[in-house]
Amino acid sequence: MIRKQDMKVELHHGDLPDGIEFGEFVAVDCEMMGLNPIRDRLCLVQISAGDGVCHLVKFKRGEYDAPNLVALLGNQDITKMFHFARLDLATLLAYLNVLTAPVYCTKIASKLVRTFTQHHGLKVLCKELINVDMSKQQTCTDWGAHTLTKEQLEYAALDVLYLHEIKDKLHEMIVREERVELAQSCFDFLPSRVVLDLAGWEDMDIFLH
Repeated sequence: MIRKQDMKVELHHGDLPDGIEFGEFVAVDCEMMGLNPIRDRLCLVQISAGDGVCHLVKFKRGEYDAPNLVALLGNQDITKMFHFARLDLATLLAYLNVLTAPVYCTKIASKLVRTFTQHHGLKVLCKELINVDMSKQQTCTDWGAHTLTKEQLEYAALDVLYLHEIKDKLHEMIVREERVELAQSCFDFLPSRVVLDLAGWEDMDIFLH
């Protein structure tokens, strides 16, 4: 298991550098100015291959030309893992103009298989599945600042550091409970879900009568 003290954080500005290989499964997270992708701009994208190295891509306001990152997010041979993918995918589409796929959402996975609880946050999953105490102290912070603090960078990196391990634990449960096809159907629908969100149907169930 990868531990916080062994984590390596690499900060990039504007895009990923050339030549980084992430493998078939990559953990991704975003930090924004808020929770509304139309109003609250994208500030940071965190990426990890599950090897303890966390790549952080910091964006300046209005500067979102990131061809290397976009190529990774749109690569159909690489599964992008998120926790609460819906918001991150909508933000990435709004600012980087990329419909991220294929995806795996650990929050959806948790809701599908951990039906004995209403608690599906990343902090809870870290504690219950891999016995890691995660601090969420930097959740409400200014991600648009010109210079991010060491604490902000570490917090952002931790959001992707453990995602591979959490995904593996949840997927074991999904297989055990025979909900693999159901989970995959939910993941496959996520890109369409975020298109609906950005088009104005985020609060409406179009399947109702």
